[in-house]
Amino acid sequence: MQRRTFALALPALALAACGRPSNVGPDGLPPPQIYDITPEVEAGIPFRFLDGLNTLRQAAGAGAVQLDAALNAAAATHSRDMALQNRPWHFGSDGSSPLDRLNRVGYSGGLVGEAISESYETELETLAAWAEAPETREVLLSPRATRIGLAWFQEPSGKLWWTLVLGN
Repeated sequence: MQRRTFALALPALALAACGRPSNVGPDGLPPPQIYDITPEVEAGIPFRFLDGLNTLRQAAGAGAVQLDAALNAAAATHSRDMALQNRPWHFGSDGSSPLDRLNRVGYSGGLVGEAISESYETELETLAAWAEAPETREVLLSPRATRIGLAWFQEPSGKLWWTLVLGN
């Protein structure tokens, strides 16, 4: 009797071992790693991003940029709005453009460009992804840019909505 139980259990164990590994999600991809933005982490994000961006700009021969409170406010509004719309795009739920958002926060300079992202990535991973894409790399390294605004909105699931606004 024990042999029969063992003989029946062995194929069942073999089939169980063939199941999907625990580190794969329902889409067949690894589940996202959650970047938990705590208050302690949050304070350093803009400065880590700024240092990374200015390093890229220096290597490309472009001047350094500085954080700007008005641009941060425009970026924050858009990050939250993208989350509410559940789609990454450059237009607000009210039809506003990046330029409209700069006008609303009273920014007196010009718009150089905007980069957006829907991800679970850190600020530096997001910067690296933007730097790899030719369209956003051109904006990041624009010699016209002198100011930036960076903001994010994190959903309870951990998903992040990043917005970077570059101005002059």
